[in-house]
Amino acid sequence: MERKWNIEHLPVFVQVAETLGISAAANQLDLPKSSVSKIISQLEKALGVRLLERNSRNVRLTTEGEVFYRESIRILEQVDEAAHTMQGLVSHPSGRLTVAMPIAFSREIMAPRLSEFAALYPDIALEIVVTNQALDIIKEQIDLAVVVGALNDSDLIVKTLYHSRLCCVASPEYIQAEGLHDDMVNLQSHVRIAESRYAMRRFPIRIDQTKSQIDLYSKVFRVNDPLSVRDAVISGFGAGLVPYQYCKKQLADGTLQEVFPKVSFDVTAATLSVIYPTRRLLSNKSRAFIDFLTDTCNAI
Repeated sequence: MERKWNIEHLPVFVQVAETLGISAAANQLDLPKSSVSKIISQLEKALGVRLLERNSRNVRLTTEGEVFYRESIRILEQVDEAAHTMQGLVSHPSGRLTVAMPIAFSREIMAPRLSEFAALYPDIALEIVVTNQALDIIKEQIDLAVVVGALNDSDLIVKTLYHSRLCCVASPEYIQAEGLHDDMVNLQSHVRIAESRYAMRRFPIRIDQTKSQIDLYSKVFRVNDPLSVRDAVISGFGAGLVPYQYCKKQLADGTLQEVFPKVSFDVTAATLSVIYPTRRLLSNKSRAFIDFLTDTCNAI
C-alpha cells in the first residue's frame, strides 16, 4: 500500500501530541506556528482522519490521534535504532545522565564499578538518585531507572537485566546454637526478618517440590532493604530471606550459610529491570549506560 504521508512530519506531530498545543510545539521545534499547523493538516488529509480536536486554548488527541501517536513513537524509535546500528555510537557519549536505582543495587552492584564506567565514558556526567521509593521518572526528569520486580505501565519500556533466586540464610553461630540441619523444614520458627515485599500471611514455598506456605507477616521484622536483612542475619538475628546477589560474597566466605535446603521459593527474588519512557528516543549516553548495566548484571 502506497504511503501518502511524509515520515519527516512525525516528529512535529509527536511534539504537538506531547505539548497539546500548536504554539508550544512550534516554540519547542523553533518553527513558525503556521508551518506546524500546515504539517498537521497535511497528515490528517493524507491519513483521512482527524488527529486533533482544536479549540481556542489548546488541542487534544482524537482516538485516531492516540493510535497514530503510539505508532509514530514506534516508527521514530525504529528509525533511531536503525541509525544507531548503522553508524555505531554515532558520536561519543557525553553529557549529564540521571539514573535512579534502589539502595542495595547502588551499594553492592553499581558503586564498586563506577570507576570502570567513568574510564569507559569519561564525558558522561552521571547523576545517581538512590531511592527505594517508586518515582515518576517523566515528572522527575530521570533518564533511566533500575527497578525491582514486575512493572505494569504501558508508558514505559522495560528491559530485564537479571533474574535472581531467594536464599534462606543464617549465621554459622545461629545454626550451631539452634541445631539446624539439612533435613529440617520448619522455617516458620526461625525466619525472623524479611524484606517488606515478602511480608505475606501466605508466602508460597515448596518442601521437596510439594507446595506449601508460611506466614511472613505476623511476628516477622520487615524492612525495605535486603542489605539490612542480610546484616541482621549476620549478627545472629535468626534466619532471613536474601536475594542471591546480595549474599553471594558472604556465602562464599562462610559469613552466612544457606539453611533449609529442602525448601524452595515460588517467587522471583529480584527481577532487576531498567526502564525508560517510550516517548523519548534513547540517547547514546543512555544506550551506553544500559549496555554497561547489562554487562554488570551478567557478571553477578
